[in-house]
Amino acid sequence: MTPWNNESLSSCAYADPYAVSDLQDNPWPAPVQTGDDLDYFLPPPNPAERLHWILDPRDERRLALNATLTAAGIPPMPEDRAVIDQLSALPADVSTVLQRWLHHAL
Repeated sequence: MTPWNNESLSSCAYADPYAVSDLQDNPWPAPVQTGDDLDYFLPPPNPAERLHWILDPRDERRLALNATLTAAGIPPMPEDRAVIDQLSALPADVSTVLQRWLHHAL
């Protein structure tokens, strides 16, 4: 294993993304008051800009199983991906029962 060395980082080029003088194309809304620049609500999402993709039911079950495992305190490991893919290929009622069991295990 090679030890980390920060001496080579000084040779990297750095570009400051905030060093732009033209801020007219800023997509972020301005704070309500000039003194309130620390915290403010973002505007609600625009439904016209929403992506119109529908997930495959298998992908929905896979995401739900990952979320349920994580909420139950069992974060999936990278090597668990094949098993989660196989479980998500099972019928929807099997996935629902599995998620119910995990919710009751909390």
